Amino acid sequence: MQPLALTMGDPAGIGGELSLRAWLALRHTPHRFVLLDDPDHLRRLAASLHLDVPIVTLSCPAEAPACFPDALPVLPVPLAAPAKPGHPDPANATAVIAAIEQATALTQRGQTGGVVTNPINKAALYQAGFAYPGHTEFLAALTGVPGQEIMMLASPQLRVVPVTVHVSLRDALASLTPARIAAAARTVATALQRDFGIARPCLAIAGLNPHAGEQGALGDEETTIIAPAMATLRAEGIDVSGPWPPDTMFTAAARQRYDAAICMYHDQALIPLKTLDMDHGVNVTLGLPIVRTSPDHGTAYDIAGKGIADATSLIAAITLATELAERRSRSNPA
Repeated sequence: MQPLALTMGDPAGIGGELSLRAWLALRHTPHRFVLLDDPDHLRRLAASLHLDVPIVTLSCPAEAPACFPDALPVLPVPLAAPAKPGHPDPANATAVIAAIEQATALTQRGQTGGVVTNPINKAALYQAGFAYPGHTEFLAALTGVPGQEIMMLASPQLRVVPVTVHVSLRDALASLTPARIAAAARTVATALQRDFGIARPCLAIAGLNPHAGEQGALGDEETTIIAPAMATLRAEGIDVSGPWPPDTMFTAAARQRYDAAICMYHDQALIPLKTLDMDHGVNVTLGLPIVRTSPDHGTAYDIAGKGIADATSLIAAITLATELAERRSRSNPA
């Protein structure tokens, strides 16, 4: 299989350190990736952190597998200004965006097997004219499927999908419709079959209100919005259950009854996953024609450059991306 394309993320954050540590952890495993980053920045960072990571620059991803056990393979994306840990510089936004664009293009051409993105700082990118709410929407636009992207957070213990994502709670509730819920669940069911190898996925649909509305006593959205979506999905042959009371659907016993939870808003999905397994949580973008994962955390400016960043989530993202890409390759050998 082709190596994965790993993007630099914000050079003032912990992405560089995570990439160095991920290579150290994976160099003698079957996992392979090529990092799109500034080689000089990486060398300085490795030296400052006392990490023995040789850097080799490549001209194409095909060279990565052979050298990976001995050196971290890098496709050069030069920074415009020296990166200062903890202090994002809008001057480097162009390089951050270019790394994402190049990784996506390489994967679309089949030169890399998937994209793994290090955390970015959206505020710094906005100052440089970045026009997207975040990574996910940008990748959907780059791959020609804007509006079809769905965010899943996955860990060994739980998979969750928020129907509404990075909007205020007020706006999230106002934008919920049966069609939107059904579209998200449909995408999830397809991805679980194709990418996760689950023949007949079981989806748990979360209620919106306390106790899933208590038969209308605490709100009627379960009846007027969620139930119609579930009826549509069942008519299409998708196995759904619910609406589940949100306060009980994430217990250990309940989690055994479904493959993914479809949640109504961001925190309803992410709080239980991050509480259960923050370190191994992986952000997976469904609905794209390519595989994309990322660690389930941000740039962590407060610890950048201090040598204490934990690469567990990035390693999990690389591992999962490899598994998903291999399944896609087997199902689409051409």
